[in-house]
Amino acid sequence: MTEIHVRIADWQKDNADIRRIRDSVFIAEQAVPAELEWDGEDAEAIHFLAFEGGFAAGTARLLRDGHIGRVAVLKDWRGLKIGDALMRVVIAEAERRGLHRQVLSAQVHATRFYERLGFVVVSDEYLDAGIPHVEMVRQAG
Repeated sequence: MTEIHVRIADWQKDNADIRRIRDSVFIAEQAVPAELEWDGEDAEAIHFLAFEGGFAAGTARLLRDGHIGRVAVLKDWRGLKIGDALMRVVIAEAERRGLHRQVLSAQVHATRFYERLGFVVVSDEYLDAGIPHVEMVRQAG
């Protein structure tokens, strides 16, 4: 198995990789409308890319208020712990920036994944882009 590497991405320079992953996962696979996926938050967000064998296979973003979102791993790369490595770097960067409380809107099927990282469900289920979600919070301490 090749090594997984996660780094902070540059929204301008890494835009093609970020868009390729999010378009594939959210728009093509999950049928999220493009106008919902591509919001006004990307220019100010801190973006991350996860590489497996030098290929960008995962991405996530961190907003300045501690919200983590747009966590995506390409379908053929799931099960390789890329999402885990990606989230651990996002959480570490949030904490490095003094964001000791991280929040995310998780698709319900992914709640166990986030619970393993220390997040807890804090809301009832709701629909976002037609997909069941819950709010989750992680408090460092």
